[in-house]
Amino acid sequence: MSETIIVTGAAGFIGSNLVRHLNARGHHNILVVDDLANGHKFANLVGLQIADYLDMHDFLRRLQQGESFGKVRALFHEGACSTTTEWNGRYMMENNYEYSKHLLHWSQLHKVQFMYASSAAVYGGSSQFVEQYEYEKPLNVYGYSKYLFDQYVRRVLPKATAQIAGFRYFNVYGPNEQHKGGMASVAYHQNNQIKNGDVVKLFVGSHGYRDGGQLRDFIHVDDVCNVNLFFFDHGDKSGIFNCGSGKAEEFNAVANAVLAWHKRGRIDYVPFPDGLLAAYQAYTQADLTRLRAAGYQAPFMDVATGVKRYLDTINQ
Repeated sequence: MSETIIVTGAAGFIGSNLVRHLNARGHHNILVVDDLANGHKFANLVGLQIADYLDMHDFLRRLQQGESFGKVRALFHEGACSTTTEWNGRYMMENNYEYSKHLLHWSQLHKVQFMYASSAAVYGGSSQFVEQYEYEKPLNVYGYSKYLFDQYVRRVLPKATAQIAGFRYFNVYGPNEQHKGGMASVAYHQNNQIKNGDVVKLFVGSHGYRDGGQLRDFIHVDDVCNVNLFFFDHGDKSGIFNCGSGKAEEFNAVANAVLAWHKRGRIDYVPFPDGLLAAYQAYTQADLTRLRAAGYQAPFMDVATGVKRYLDTINQ
């Protein structure tokens, strides 16, 4: 039997797309791990070729008890609570920090490649997005949980026995995010808005930007998967890396791409809800210096290209 690949969070947005990409490469001996308390996520696993499914709690218990999972080549750790509005710190730290530490130590003990999801939320209040401590200023407990694990990884890296690669995802969009509700991408929500009417909504101008002109680094999930698989292919490369397009684009660009696909509609600009403006990030852009230095040279899709690909997929 071929070596096993483990993917946590495999029924989620990025995890399920990663399994799809692995299948496309001929990898089917995949152990998928998730928590299907939200049973709607099962839809993301339909059509994927996997070896087995385990609940995350059963997986962690078996791992701690020393059970064998056979010859494992790599563990892609995409499982996390990614709700940025969740303020239950105990829950967040248990899911995003303690769980991740267990998997990290297991991978090092068994010399298994370990690739994991970090987040651009670690930058929070920063205006520079470089993988250095002085720019890391999380604004919520989700960002802090990712920040703290990155700091833990930095302490482990000098004595690592196998690859450890963390990816700070920026604004990811693409298929299989429908279960995320309010946390789904702007493109997802605007596509639904235009399907149900003729208007997509954006916020009015702020922070010196025009209406809808606030800038974010939007990255298609296929590009995220390609970055993960580059490190899968290059097990000698470790570290923490930004995973964005490297080019900030306006929210207007997303809306215009959605309108272009549907060939109709208009943009309405609405006020910020009470309390949001003070904590709003009006600009993000991944610094890709470290990623490029590691050897990843593939181009990233711009918003116009990526949104068209996305809507081609979900509006069939």
